[in-house]
Amino acid sequence: MLDTALAKLTELTEQLVEKNSLIQAENMKLKTQYEELESSTANLKEDNESLQLEALEQEEKQADVLNKVNALLNRLQPAE
Repeated sequence: MLDTALAKLTELTEQLVEKNSLIQAENMKLKTQYEELESSTANLKEDNESLQLEALEQEEKQADVLNKVNALLNRLQPAE
């Protein structure tokens, strides 16, 4: 009877060790994915900030061009 119980305990222990190993492997995989996503998120944030800055610069340039065009039109209007 003790031999049967010991064999059963050994089997269950081996199963638990196996499951633990699988869980640890999955955990490492998830940590790696998390780190990759974290890195991608940081890169996307930087890209987003750069694009927003570029958009603001373009708006300023467009405003300058519009002001110049309006100034030229104002010069031409009295000449008509």
